[in-house]
Amino acid sequence: MTLPVFAIAVALLLAALVFAAIWWLGRIQRNWQHQLQQLEQQLDFKAQQLGQTRHELEELRAGVIGVGQRVLQLDANIANVNQQLQALADKQQALELTDPESKIYSRAMKMVQLGADLDEIIRECELPRAEAELLYNLHQAKK
Repeated sequence: MTLPVFAIAVALLLAALVFAAIWWLGRIQRNWQHQLQQLEQQLDFKAQQLGQTRHELEELRAGVIGVGQRVLQLDANIANVNQQLQALADKQQALELTDPESKIYSRAMKMVQLGADLDEIIRECELPRAEAELLYNLHQAKK
C-alpha cells in the first residue's frame, strides 16, 4: 500500500514541477512579449524619425540646388557685366586717343598732378578759366 501512496506523491510532485515549469515559462514568455512590444515601439519611432529626416534632407537638397542655380546665374551676369565694362573701357580709351579735346584735358590733368598752378594750366592748354578751375578742383578733391 505504500507504493500507491508513494506513486501518488511522486505524481503530485511531478505535477507541481510541471505546473511550476509552465508558470515560469509563461512569465518568461510575457517578459519577452513585453520586450518585443517595446522594441517594436522603438522601431516605429525610429522609422518616423527616419522618414522626417529624409523629408528634411529632400527639402535641403532642393534648396541647395536652387542656390547653386542662382549662383551660376549670378556668375554669368558678373561675367557679362565685366565684358561690358571692358568694352566700355576700350571705347573710352579709343575716344581719348582720337579726340583732340580729350588730349588737352588729359594734359591739363597731368599738369595738375605735377603741381602746376591754375594760370599755367590756362595758358599752356588754352582752356577757359571755368574749365581749368573745374579740373583743378576735381584733382584737389581726390587728394
